[in-house]
Amino acid sequence: MAVSLRHGEYSILELHLPGHVPANLGVLVFEPGTGAVEVKLREDADAAPEDEEVLSLLPTDLESKAREMGPEKLIALFEDTLSNVVRISERRTAAFRDLPAAARRLYEIHVLGTSRPAASVVSFPGSVPLYTLRAAAGRFGEDADVEPEGWVAAPEGVRASRELYAVHITGRSMEPDVPDGSVAVFRQAPAGSRHGKRVLVWRRAASTGGGEFTLKVYHSVKRVTEDGWEHTTIELLPLNPDYPVLELKDDTEYRVIGELVAVLGIDEGSPENVPERS
Repeated sequence: MAVSLRHGEYSILELHLPGHVPANLGVLVFEPGTGAVEVKLREDADAAPEDEEVLSLLPTDLESKAREMGPEKLIALFEDTLSNVVRISERRTAAFRDLPAAARRLYEIHVLGTSRPAASVVSFPGSVPLYTLRAAAGRFGEDADVEPEGWVAAPEGVRASRELYAVHITGRSMEPDVPDGSVAVFRQAPAGSRHGKRVLVWRRAASTGGGEFTLKVYHSVKRVTEDGWEHTTIELLPLNPDYPVLELKDDTEYRVIGELVAVLGIDEGSPENVPERS
């Protein structure tokens, strides 16, 4: 399943003003290898006069330095030299189709805080519910409760239905087909053989409303018994050869909960496409 997603990285610029609660100031998003960079900063920061001039020049300064040095060198420089007033977060990965749209989306999420829970939005025609679940494309992810987060547009050519849902992907074991930082759409586990399918697997954990999750290729070996057949081996296979195969030894602790339908980028399903509840 080839997808036309691009790989990117981003960092969050944080404002630490004396006497104020730290706040996110903006995002810097770039595409390694191409030099493409997008910077989006808020213009309403409540700063002291001695800091206002620095903050007002920051967007232009960032963009010019990114073109001059390249985004990777610029972020490395910032990580070493930014002042106590403006700090930069660790780099994070993202998958996207359009860099400016991805910057706007990440700005909405991390600066404006408009990655709203589903309770504050309504579905729109052709939408698929998005959950806070983060499926590990590696080993099983950390245990966490799962809650509704919002909505994304159904993938092109796929009809929205109650069987579809979307989750976040973290890790690189299913690259290049499923990039780290992407959003994946699944169909609730269908009947029939799962062998060779890309599936979302749940593992029981401590949380009451969640668990641990991973995305892999399902591989099973069966043998005939007097009562029919039984699994002798169930393995979860990565696409990336740098990652290990996971063997499921206790099938009471695991459950296949979805089959991969499509992969979306961070810039898809942006809140401006989701109408407010009237």
